[in-house]
Amino acid sequence: MGSSRSWFTYEELEAATAGFSRANLLGEGGFGCVYKGFLPGGQVVAVKQLKVGSGQGEREFRAEVEIISRVHHRHLVSLVGYCIADAQRLLVYDFVPNGTLEHHLHGKGRPVMDWPTRLKIASGSARGLAYLHEDCHPRIIHRDIKSSNILLDNNFDAQVSDFGLAKLASDTYTHVTTRVMGTFGYLAPEYASTGKLTEKSDVYSFGVVLLELITGRRPVDTTQRVGDESLVEWARPYLTQAIENGDLDGIVDERLANYNENEMLRMVEAAAACVRHSASKRPRMAQVVRALESDGAISGLNQGVKPGHSSNFTSADYDSNQYASDMKRFRKAVFGSQEHGSSEHSGPPTSEYGMNPSVSSSEGMSSMEMERRRAGLLRSSDTTSSSEINANTNTSDRLNGR
Repeated sequence: MGSSRSWFTYEELEAATAGFSRANLLGEGGFGCVYKGFLPGGQVVAVKQLKVGSGQGEREFRAEVEIISRVHHRHLVSLVGYCIADAQRLLVYDFVPNGTLEHHLHGKGRPVMDWPTRLKIASGSARGLAYLHEDCHPRIIHRDIKSSNILLDNNFDAQVSDFGLAKLASDTYTHVTTRVMGTFGYLAPEYASTGKLTEKSDVYSFGVVLLELITGRRPVDTTQRVGDESLVEWARPYLTQAIENGDLDGIVDERLANYNENEMLRMVEAAAACVRHSASKRPRMAQVVRALESDGAISGLNQGVKPGHSSNFTSADYDSNQYASDMKRFRKAVFGSQEHGSSEHSGPPTSEYGMNPSVSSSEGMSSMEMERRRAGLLRSSDTTSSSEINANTNTSDRLNGR
């Protein structure tokens, strides 16, 4: 596990967190609660107390933890150890001290993040995700890439968090509306029709994160006029404009005083390639890393394909009009008749480090499949396992602190 201790007793973690004190609570969400802890040797850790259903077997849990524990990369949050105590399942991570990308980009009163820092975070998180996809055995699909799952150290080096949790946490206690509220803006279009998330779905979600870095906007902002709430759809014409003419007007965060145009164009091109409607036309994460870190203005990722589109459409490719229709129905199922006019509901949480507790109702649906059926996006004959779905909670649980 990369540590002299890979397992802990419940009593040890209870002591480390001062009895899971509210004062040490970093966040809470659908996966459970996260507490700051201090091990006897002085190591600072984040203790994630998972919500686990009764069907979670000890052998299965240990096997999944073992896979996560073998993952070591400077841009991935490291697992220190775990605890199994009766029905309790806890994971112990390295503590990442500087909050989330979501907080630094969108938090109220935060200073504007400069361009070199944004590029550094994009490159680092891309490297971490590429490692999960291409260098892990078995490969790991994250399934919940978003700015609140990219943690930052004091040097603003990015570390991707929460990978591998999909198979560890039960779907039993996480209500659908809460989950989707947090991930809606990052969902790949094929999810609406298939309910499956793949490594190319991760690529799409990462493209949305790149758009956040470029524009400073949230993935979903219902304070915008109708049709512009989705960052991806709003950005498409500007992406085309930038790639075809080198014209960055309109898409770059207006708060950015200075930036390198060649670097910006490379990130714009990478974002455009990542958010293509057709999953098969999206690049691999290793290609995205090379594009972000290459010299020159254009990396060649788009190869003449317009942003959001794919050349030589076949019946197997996802049609953009169908995407818009599906996502409209999907969003109606998620948000219902509620009016979300405030920024509180326009994306991931806005409070410090996204720490406002997730809201769940006893009347909420217990699986995404039920919501998708209600929205008409899933036929009754379709079957999708919860591990394939994994549109995780509007999780505010963070592995970090002030």
